[in-house]
Amino acid sequence: MQMRLNLRVLRRDKWLYLMLAPGLLYFIIFKYLPMFGIVIAFQDYVPYVGIAGSKWVGFKHFDRFFHEPVFWVLMRNTLLLGLYQIVFYFPFPIMLALLLNEVRQALFRKFIQTVIYIPHFISWVVVVGISYMLLNAQDGIIMGLLHQAGWQPQDALGSPGWFRPLLTLQVIWKESGFGTIIFLAALAGVDPQLYEAAKMDGANRWQQVLHVSLPALRSTIVILLVFRLGTFLDTGFEQIFLMVNALNRSVGDVFDTYVYERGLTQGQFSYTAAVGLFKSVISLILVLLANRTAKAFGEEGVY
Repeated sequence: MQMRLNLRVLRRDKWLYLMLAPGLLYFIIFKYLPMFGIVIAFQDYVPYVGIAGSKWVGFKHFDRFFHEPVFWVLMRNTLLLGLYQIVFYFPFPIMLALLLNEVRQALFRKFIQTVIYIPHFISWVVVVGISYMLLNAQDGIIMGLLHQAGWQPQDALGSPGWFRPLLTLQVIWKESGFGTIIFLAALAGVDPQLYEAAKMDGANRWQQVLHVSLPALRSTIVILLVFRLGTFLDTGFEQIFLMVNALNRSVGDVFDTYVYERGLTQGQFSYTAAVGLFKSVISLILVLLANRTAKAFGEEGVY
C-alpha cells in the first residue's frame, strides 16, 4: 500500500523530480564518488600501480603532518581568516537585506539589488587585479592619491598586517550583495500586519527592524551560520593563491595553498589527501557542534 502511494506521488510530481535530477547527478559525480579516493590518505599512493596496488601505511601521513613545524602556522592562518569572515563578512548581507527591505520605491530597490549582485559574477582574478591597480605601491590609484596628499604610501599588497583585512574587504565587496537573496526572501514572508501593529504601538523604523524584521530572520541566520561553520576552514583557495606573495606568505599560507603546493606541484598525493581529510573532519565536527548548540537555544538547526 505504501509503495503504491509512493509511486502515485512520484508519478504526480514527475516533472519536479526530473528538475531535481541534474543537482543530484552533480553531487553524486563530483561530491560522493570522489570520496572513495580518501583511502589514499592511508597509503603510500603510487599513480602507476593505483589504489589497489599501493602500500597501506595507516596514520603515517597524519602523524607527519601534525609534527610538521608549519602545522601550527597553517592552523593559525586558516582559523584567523575564517574568524575574520565570520565576524566581519557574515553580518554584512544581513544588514544589507534589512536596509533594502526598508526601501519603499520598488524600482530603486531593484536597481540597488542589481548593482550589488554584479560583483558576485566577477572572477577572483579580476577582483585581485582591481585591488592591484588601486593599491600597488608604485602606481596604484589610491596610493598615488595618498602620496599627493602628503602621506607616505605603504605596500598594502605586500604587508602581512594588511593581508587579512584586504581579503575580508574583497569578500565583503564581492559576495555581500548576492548573500542578501536568502535574507530578503525570508523578509518577504513577514506578515505586513506585524509592521502595522508595531506602528500602532508607537514603534519607529528602527524599533520595527529590531522587534519584527530581525526575529523573522533569526532561524535563517542560525541555519546559514551552521552551514558557514561547515566551510570555516575553506578560506578560498583562488583568492588567497592570487593574493599571496613572498612578503605576506607568513600570514597567507593556509591548508588549501599547502595542499596545492605539496600535492600538485610536488606530487605528494597521499600526504595532501591526509591534510584534506583532517580539514574535512574538523569541519564536520564544527557543523555537529553548531547544530547541537542551535537546538539547545530552541532553534531548528539543519537536521
